[in-house]
Amino acid sequence: MFGVILAGGSGSRLWPLSRELYPKQLLNLYSKESLLQSTFERLNKFIPANNIISITNTKHLSNVKMQLGQLSENSIVLSEPISKNTAPAIAISVKYIIENSDNDETVLVVPSDLFIDNNELFEQTIKKAQEYADKGHIVTFGVKPTYPETGFGYIKSENNRVIQFTEKPDKTTAKTYFESGNYFWNSGIFMFKTSTIIQELEKYCPEISAIVKNLKCSDVIPFTEFDRMPNISIDYALLEKSNNIVMIELDSGWKDLGSWQSIYEVSPKDNCGNVFVGHVLDKDSKNSFVYSSSKLVATIGLEDTVVIETEDAILACKKDKTQEVKQIYETLKQQHDDTQLVHKTVYRPWGFYTVIAAGKGFQTKIIHVNTGQKLSVQSHNHRSEHWVVLSGMAKVVLEGQDHILSPGHSIDIEVKAIHSLQNPFDEDLEIIEIQKGDILSEDDIIRYEDMYGRV
Repeated sequence: MFGVILAGGSGSRLWPLSRELYPKQLLNLYSKESLLQSTFERLNKFIPANNIISITNTKHLSNVKMQLGQLSENSIVLSEPISKNTAPAIAISVKYIIENSDNDETVLVVPSDLFIDNNELFEQTIKKAQEYADKGHIVTFGVKPTYPETGFGYIKSENNRVIQFTEKPDKTTAKTYFESGNYFWNSGIFMFKTSTIIQELEKYCPEISAIVKNLKCSDVIPFTEFDRMPNISIDYALLEKSNNIVMIELDSGWKDLGSWQSIYEVSPKDNCGNVFVGHVLDKDSKNSFVYSSSKLVATIGLEDTVVIETEDAILACKKDKTQEVKQIYETLKQQHDDTQLVHKTVYRPWGFYTVIAAGKGFQTKIIHVNTGQKLSVQSHNHRSEHWVVLSGMAKVVLEGQDHILSPGHSIDIEVKAIHSLQNPFDEDLEIIEIQKGDILSEDDIIRYEDMYGRV
């Protein structure tokens, strides 16, 4: 069996913790591992690591590779040049599997934010579903609803045959579905043989099939080809049209961790039903979720409320309104507001940096470089930089010359100078970086060498 992890989503309903450049699948929300890492390890219990393909957007590639590289040297990551929804992502992943296997393989597709409470029961359900996939069916996995959720798709099934798909109904329809007992939540998990999905795509989505058929897949997918793909989900492209879909009930404690309410539901609670994360001081609150990432958050008498604090944004809403957070995210995107795009703290394969001040013509960061790591050899056309070592030891390569700096020492990086910041020492490195220039963007980086493959 092969596994495909869809890791390209934006996680807009988990704003402000989830941002466009560091989305929910990379976050540690309920355990020490990220959602992506937990999903990989769950599949790796019954699928070899070199048979698990993760597909993500190019802007998340380095972080996805870094996180999966911590779990296995054999992890495979495909990079989409732009987001085109789940149908193109699945089609590309299947083509990659076909090109790298001599058999008609069985493929299990899962989202990267998968939460399963009972992994043993999950594996048993997968093996049961494989019997249907081997007979040429596309298998989807339905979850018995526990309340009339409007943020999920619904499946109507009779004797394992799928009768109807409905994508995110309104409140009245969702309540009718819930009360009928014949509908299941669409878990977003699918299984099929490679030959089956290729045949169904040719029949119901020829515009994707034609592009994929002539595409040579590699780790990085060509933009010119991928840009021709329609932006469409696998549900709309195929599942709602095909008459070859069967459903298996998934009864293993599945949850879609796509909203703050769902994160609350899977988190341990105190005697009053509260979930407090970080520096929180509370009095008399009930059934609430309060998350602090950097500051003290004091709450009094809240009930069924969500409060999320980050360095640059605070969200407060009723717990049953968390699906609407996506509207805030989209509004910020339309306004070109960076609180939708990126955190003040940005993670990189080598460590992270935090923006501590910014204004016209200047920006100040704290840069943390993990031991044994180094930034790319690079230059900037529009800014100069001044580095001061706070802790640890820094190796700076500037125009081909090595400089070793200890705490308190500094160095200037002129515009267009070729340079690299490195930490070959045993202690983590922290520096202050002061940027000056007309353009202070991460796009103003020209890379010449990079140990993480970003050249």
